[in-house]
Amino acid sequence: MSDPGDKTVRRRIEILDTTLRDGEQTSGVSFNAREKLSIARLLLEELHVSRIEIASARVSPGEQQAIRRIAEWAAARGYTDRVEALGFIDGGVSLDWIGEAGCRVVNLLAKGSRKHCEGQLRRTPAQHLADVRATIDMAVERGMKVNLYLEDWSNGMLHSPDYVYAMLDALADAPVMRFMCPDTLGILDPYDTERFCRDLVSRYPGLHFDFHAHNDYDLAVANTAAAVRAGFQGVHVTVNGLGERAGNAPLSSTVAVLHDRLHCDTGIDETKIYLASRTVETHTGVRIPANRPIVGESVFTQCAGIHADGDNKNHLYYNELLPERFGRVREYALGKTSGKANILKNLEQLGIELDEASMVKVTQRVVELSDKKEQVTAEDLPYIIADVLRNDQAETPVRILNYSLSLAQGLRPVATLKIEIHGREYEQTSVGDGQYDAFVRALRQIYKQQLSSKFPMLRDYTVSIPPGGRTDAFVQTIITWEMDGREFKTRGLDADQTEAAIKATIKMLNIIETNHKDHGI
Repeated sequence: MSDPGDKTVRRRIEILDTTLRDGEQTSGVSFNAREKLSIARLLLEELHVSRIEIASARVSPGEQQAIRRIAEWAAARGYTDRVEALGFIDGGVSLDWIGEAGCRVVNLLAKGSRKHCEGQLRRTPAQHLADVRATIDMAVERGMKVNLYLEDWSNGMLHSPDYVYAMLDALADAPVMRFMCPDTLGILDPYDTERFCRDLVSRYPGLHFDFHAHNDYDLAVANTAAAVRAGFQGVHVTVNGLGERAGNAPLSSTVAVLHDRLHCDTGIDETKIYLASRTVETHTGVRIPANRPIVGESVFTQCAGIHADGDNKNHLYYNELLPERFGRVREYALGKTSGKANILKNLEQLGIELDEASMVKVTQRVVELSDKKEQVTAEDLPYIIADVLRNDQAETPVRILNYSLSLAQGLRPVATLKIEIHGREYEQTSVGDGQYDAFVRALRQIYKQQLSSKFPMLRDYTVSIPPGGRTDAFVQTIITWEMDGREFKTRGLDADQTEAAIKATIKMLNIIETNHKDHGI
């Protein structure tokens, strides 16, 4: 076995992504057939994961149809052997269900601990082994390839290793491609994981082993790395760490650790990891924590001014996790700890230069706003500069002159607005699915129909309200927009949520009108 510390040797590790199976066991998560196919395409064709596990047998007719769509798509592209479904030891019922859906690789769920075998199945180890053997034979007769899960393997190694060895001794010559060892309850630490995995690799050098981690102690990535160090050839992950209870090992962190710390080759295209995370976030509605490594919103954002200063001086605060690896960019937060260096970084991106005295004033204002717990974005800087320096000629080409929002039971909300753009007035009325939606639809009609101009896409919309239950509390709305391939954010603050969103939208309009002056008006 190669030394994992030898950077000249890159051992290939298979990545099985089980977002569409184990990830769907996250509370509140359910993918429809279209979403499953979209994610399958992304995983196999964009990220280039080795394999995907797409569903469990016998869940529902809709699940079977989803498998069929993915299987047909995979067959047309030569991916059939990379698409897998979970089946059960049930006399061949699961095999028929999976086979009818067109999937040709089955991951059979056997018991990896004596406790599960005797306590849940009410079978002796010998009886269960016979059932497993018979199911494997049935799968082969149907032209299927077989991988075998040893459910609760970690407890098996802790409390009944003789049971695990007996299972593997009896099945070592069976037509099983991979033996998959789950830490089903997330009970292992990296020390036990490496010890148990190394034991299996030593005892059964001719078998292929996968490790399947759960994150109950927040050790899933560390345990996965330990399994690879011990010689396991495959690991299981999910996008954004989705999965039962605390989830599974997240694809993003696992891949980074395997690449950087163990110097393995996974075949994963790192630049597509962020895209996959945001896509799955959209389909599930499960927000990615801002501080989640690799894919969290703030993980490539420097807050402390000393860090920004160090980055200017030979990248003193960089590590191997460069944001460009993952299709992202480094940002510098604006707040009371940011200091002048962070503000300079943001001004550089905006193409704004200030003298030393002006920089001091702007820095002071940013600190004052942060002390009031107001969030300051890069897009706020021109307005702060104009306010601090009392620049009356600051460009505000867009003004809302008037608007009316109506909401009536049984009727769609209606918005009527009058807006001034570069000194000319425009008026529009529109209906929508909500008051803000109606407002934006009216704006979009003005831009597309009256101005023949592009209107940004709304990519994200977040609302935060201070705790305490006050109905008059200020609402902060932050909207993420995309235009010409660039994302930017605007913020609105008001006691009324719709008003806050409208304020953020007007900021957006002034930004794009300042940057795109020629609209033929």
